[in-house]
Amino acid sequence: MNSMDLTQASIWLPLFFFVAMGIAMLSYVVLDGYDLGIGMLLNRASDQDKDMMIASIGPFWDANETWIVLGVGLLLVAFPLAHGLILTELYLPVAVMLLGLIL
Repeated sequence: MNSMDLTQASIWLPLFFFVAMGIAMLSYVVLDGYDLGIGMLLNRASDQDKDMMIASIGPFWDANETWIVLGVGLLLVAFPLAHGLILTELYLPVAVMLLGLIL
């Protein structure tokens, strides 16, 4: 049976970056889901509730998007070939997503 030598960086380093990217993306989905959920609930809230809801996400509004930037940055640093392939094929959807996040 062929066993892997986990002391070699070529074995554990890609796994480490894959896990770090997963944590960054999961953090983005969980934390930004709160912002998006409040945005969906604003239509049915009273004016007083709207103010309170917006005040609750105010300090964290743009900070949550840092997680997706970290995930894409890790993809670029750790897996440059995958980064080039993914962003080349998904250029238009990524551009629309970034435009939506900025606006």
